[in-house]
Parts: sequence; C-alpha cells; structure tokens
Amino acid sequence: MKKSSILALSFIICLLSFSPARANDGVYYMNGNQLVPLTETDITIAKEVLTISIGDDGYARVDVQYEFMNNGKAKEVQMGFEANAPYNDATAPLNKEGQHPYIHDFTVTMNGQRLHYTNAVVAFSYDGTDFQPLDLNKWKPDHNLDCHELKEEGTDSITPFSYAYLFKAHFEKGLNTVHHTYRYMMSFGIGRTFEIPYWLKPAMRWANHQIDDFTLRIKAENTAKHFCLDDSLFQSAPFRVTQGTGKVRYVMRYGDTKTVEVSLRNGTVEWHGRNFVPACNINISSADVLYEFSSDGMKLGTFYDRSEHFTLMFVDPKTVNKRILRNLPYAHRGYVFKSKELQKYFRQLWWYMPDPQWQPSTDDFKANEMKLIN
Repeated sequence: MKKSSILALSFIICLLSFSPARANDGVYYMNGNQLVPLTETDITIAKEVLTISIGDDGYARVDVQYEFMNNGKAKEVQMGFEANAPYNDATAPLNKEGQHPYIHDFTVTMNGQRLHYTNAVVAFSYDGTDFQPLDLNKWKPDHNLDCHELKEEGTDSITPFSYAYLFKAHFEKGLNTVHHTYRYMMSFGIGRTFEIPYWLKPAMRWANHQIDDFTLRIKAENTAKHFCLDDSLFQSAPFRVTQGTGKVRYVMRYGDTKTVEVSLRNGTVEWHGRNFVPACNINISSADVLYEFSSDGMKLGTFYDRSEHFTLMFVDPKTVNKRILRNLPYAHRGYVFKSKELQKYFRQLWWYMPDPQWQPSTDDFKANEMKLIN
C-alpha cells in the first residue's frame, strides 16, 4: 500500500519484534513505541520521560511525557497511534471498529488540551505503516491464516493488520508538550512470565535524529518484580534505584550479551542520558529468561513472581522442599526469617531483599500464593 501523504507523525504500538524460533511458544499482545514522524524537518524531541509500571494483574501501564521543539511555523499535524493485532491469540477476533482488544484508558493530551481520536483497521508494515484504513468489505480474516492477518477477496494478497488511533494535533512554534497514557496486557510465554517490548529506534526519524534528554523509569507497582533488559543502549550511564527498595547488577547472558538485572519491591529503577541515539529497541522481560538454561535455574525460587503466569521451573513435586516452597511468598515481601536454615537459603537468592519492618501477613497474597502456602 502507498504511504499516506497527509500523515506527518505517528506513534506506534506494535505486537512484538519476535524471532521465528520463538513464534509459537507464547502469546504476544502488543509493544510500545515512539512518537514517529514520516517526514518531519522542523520538529525535534527535546525531552522524553518514559515510565513503564509493572503490576501483578497482567497489565503494563505506560506514561510518556514529551517535550517537542517546533523550529518552524505553527502547524496542524495528523497523528496516529498503531497497535498490532495480537499474535497467537485466537480469542481476539478482528474488531472492525478499530479498537484494540487489549488497550485500555488511552489518552493523549497536548499543551494541556485532551485530543479526540478516531479508530481504524490498517495494514501493518515494518517499513512504516501508512495509516490508510483498509476496506473491510474486501480485506477479511481467513481460517487458513494466522489471527493477525487478513486476505483480500479475489486475490492472493495477505497483510498483517493493526489497530490505529488517529487524531489531529496543533504544534505551536517553539516548545510543545505531549502527555500520553494507556495500559495494555503484557505478553508471556514458555520460560518467561512476562515480556514488555518497547521500540525506541523510530525516534531517529525526528529532525534531530535523537532524544536530546531521555529518561527511562521502570516501576514495580505495589508489588515486587525481578526483570532484565539488554544493556546495549544504556552503556553511557548506570541504572539507579530512585524509589523504594531495589538493586541492580550486570550479568552476561549466553556468554556475550550484557544484561541489566533488576530486583524491585514497591520501587523504581531509572536511567537518564543526554543526546540519546536509540540505535536499537528494548525488551523488558521477567528474569526467568536468565536462568532457563543455567545451573541456578535448578534452584527452587531462583526466580519468583506473584502473577498468574508464573510457574516454578524444574520442580518435581515429589522431591521439592515444601518448607522453602511455602515461604517463597513471605520472602518476596522481605520477611526476615528466624530459622537459620531459611535465612541461609533465601539470602542466596539474588532477588531477596530483607525488610525487618515487614510483619507477616497474607492480606495481599494472590490466589496462587495461597495455594503455595497451603
């Protein structure tokens, strides 16, 4: 399909930049992206604060604060937000109204004014979606295709599709602020309890081909989370725990990939850099992916998560240490064990962070945690 000549900006939420080897072992809902221009020579990204909050309900919450500098005249710009159709999820059929089944609370506010948006179904392209709505009288699902693909009637043409949120924005000359929020279902699969991909690379398409001032914040929202992400983009400065309880370390994955490993409890980890050139994308993943093929993965509780997609790796119910198993939810909240045996065991788990102030309580235990302690 031809690129639309009227589209000057888009922010894109995509399903996932997955590899063929992993295409069938998980359910992929969507991933985040940047505010992207197709052709823009006047507007630069002066500042971006990207906050991703991870909860136990299976949702990630995204809050993006942008500051754009329009170095030209005031202009009205057609903008779009794209969300790929879910992959490996047959329970989410095509929504002809163009609203993504796993996006909630979508808002865009520009210079203090809430923007109205419309929806459409569009053809997805890795080279840049044109946001031209598909004619759904011609393009239809087919039982021989994957659920994220459509076929044009009377032809052999097939296209993956996306849901688009379209709106107009008025850029004043000089500084403009954009605040964008939404929540969406996190992906999951074998060997990873949750996965949150986010595309940063499209920011290179702005006039300055970088983000002048960039901050990434990842929060554990009223819970504890153990996760990791590739260090490729973030070597110029360290990640720091700025709120709550947490710790950070750098490990080598597969022998040649430097990975940032983070353990947070009701906390925030932050990275900040200037003249940030996002030459690749990021993927925030539960830390079980680090231990899937390691000897540490054989140790009960090396990775633990409160969400329903969590499964204990390599655990034989006939031989498992049930005392350790029952106490995993307590350790996850920082309980300081009186038993020397339990103290010794949990202190060797990297994610464990003792909290002498926490008093034993099951008030916030999830249903799956109650099963463990019982």
